[in-house]
Amino acid sequence: MKEPLLSPLDGLRPPSILRRNLLLAGFCLCCMPQVGFAAEAAGLEEIADGVFVRRGPDVEVTPGNHNGIANIGFIIGRDAVLVTDPGGSLSDGRWLRSEIKKRTERPIRHVVVTHVHPDHCFGAAAFKEDMPAIIGHHRLRAALQARGEFYRQRLVEILSPQEVGHVVLPTHEVDGDGYEIELGHRVIRLTAHGIAHTDCDLSLIDSTTGLLFAGDLLFVGRVPSLDGSLLGWLDETQRLRSLGATRAVPGHGPALVEPAAAFADLKRYLEALRDDTRKAIRDGMTIEEAVQTVAQSERGRWALFDDYNGRNVTRAYKELEWE
Repeated sequence: MKEPLLSPLDGLRPPSILRRNLLLAGFCLCCMPQVGFAAEAAGLEEIADGVFVRRGPDVEVTPGNHNGIANIGFIIGRDAVLVTDPGGSLSDGRWLRSEIKKRTERPIRHVVVTHVHPDHCFGAAAFKEDMPAIIGHHRLRAALQARGEFYRQRLVEILSPQEVGHVVLPTHEVDGDGYEIELGHRVIRLTAHGIAHTDCDLSLIDSTTGLLFAGDLLFVGRVPSLDGSLLGWLDETQRLRSLGATRAVPGHGPALVEPAAAFADLKRYLEALRDDTRKAIRDGMTIEEAVQTVAQSERGRWALFDDYNGRNVTRAYKELEWE
C-alpha cells in the first residue's frame, strides 16, 4: 500500500492532531516514536545455550531509552552469529553489537529483521562493518521504502540524527517456501507469514533448542497493535501454535514465555476485537462510537491499552465493514 504524503506541518502539530492524521493515513502507531516515561534498556539474559535476549520495557521511545523498547537478541552457532532483530536505533544496535562482541569472536553473518516497525529494524545500520546478510520477509523492502524515511524522521524528532541511523534494506528475502540458515551445528528456520500484525512478518525457530522467535506476531503484557489484517493474524496465530514449540520469545513482553498460555491471551484479545467490532457494525455504530466500546473487556489486561486499542478498532472496522 502506498502511504499518503503528510503535510510538512504535521511534525509541528499537537500530538493528538498528528495521531489522528496518522490514523487516517494508514500508518501503524505501534512502536512509533512518542514521548513516554524514560526507561533504560534491561540487560541481556541467556535464555538457552548460546541464545541471548534483551527484554524491551513496555513504554514508548524516549531519549533515555534510544528506542530500545522491543525484545532483541542473538544466537551463537559454532561458526557464526545470527542477530534476531537488531534494535530500534543506531545507538540501540551498537549496544547490541558490543554485547555480542563481549561474548564471542565468531562473525556476525546474519541480521534478521522480523518486520517493518522502527523499534525492530533501525539498529541494522550498526552492523554495517560486519557485512552480514540482512534477511527479511519478501514484502519488507517495499514496506521500508514506503515508510522507512517517515519513521526515521519521527525518530529524529526525539533522538538525534546521529543516534537514529539510516534505513537498511534487506539483501535476502524469505518467501512462502521459508529459509534455513546454518550457523554451524545449529539451523535456524525462518517462515514468511501472511498479512497479520503487518504485511511482512517473519518468525524463526532454533532447531537446537526448539525456541520460537515470534517477533510481533506475539505480544505478552503489552497490548497487541494491528497494522495488517485482524483475520489474518488470527490465522497466523493458529499456525504458530500448531508448530508445537515449548518456549517462545515474543516481540514484546518477557524474554521467554510458555507459548500455549501466551498465544491464548493474544487470541482472546484478537477475538474480542473481532467479535465486538462485528457487533458494532451490525448495530450501526460509527468508527468513533466503536472505539469507545470495542474490546473494553480487555482494558485491565494489557499495558498501553488506551494508546493502541482505539487504533486497532479503527483498523478492524475498516477490514470487517464489508464482510
